[in-house]
Amino acid sequence: MPDRPTALVTGASRGIGRAAVLRLAATHHVVAAARHAAELDELAAEVRAAGGTCDPLALDVTDPAAVARALDGLAADVLVNNAGVGVLKPFLELTPDDWRRMLDVNVNALYHVTRALLPGMVERGRGHVVIVGSIAGRSAFAGGACYAATKWFVRGFAESLMLEVRDAGVKVSVVSPGSVDTHFNGKTPNPTRPGGRLDPDDVAAAIAYVVATPPEVLVHDVEVRILSPNRPRYG
Repeated sequence: MPDRPTALVTGASRGIGRAAVLRLAATHHVVAAARHAAELDELAAEVRAAGGTCDPLALDVTDPAAVARALDGLAADVLVNNAGVGVLKPFLELTPDDWRRMLDVNVNALYHVTRALLPGMVERGRGHVVIVGSIAGRSAFAGGACYAATKWFVRGFAESLMLEVRDAGVKVSVVSPGSVDTHFNGKTPNPTRPGGRLDPDDVAAAIAYVVATPPEVLVHDVEVRILSPNRPRYG
């Protein structure tokens, strides 16, 4: 068993999830969950080369039976619900499969994974559930009829859950970024961040910040934006 606290990160093979694993591995044993086993193996090797510990976990978080089996007995101190998808196009162009996929990953998987790990946190009297939301969770936009709705759900779910479990010593936080330079919605990441997008590590830094707060301090809601989409980014 690892000596350090354990953090489970979903959607860990790419983007924000991958960056969060690398950040949290400095202080936690990390279980990195995603569908892409080869990418998870590469990530785990990178963590180990840096002196950390990481268990790759190939998992479809939309499959409730698979989630229950994979997470049975895992005593996670931190859960980062990061897995998410977005198909951004007008409602009349959304297919039933588009709609179901966003609800399954962005909404239903939140239930499956959180329901598997939260009872242990409550029983131990400590734990932290971090959910990666979006500024779309409070700002509607054309082409976001389903995606934005799922992120509004995240906010309602997270705040209600926080009120339910705070007296048990369990924290619930939402980290909501603006546009991030990832594979989201079919984009190809570009290190020059055209259009003023955030780097995944910018969001991971916010996740690590809320996780590192003192035991009796809760940062529940964090919004992360690029300073200016028209301003060059250096460094």
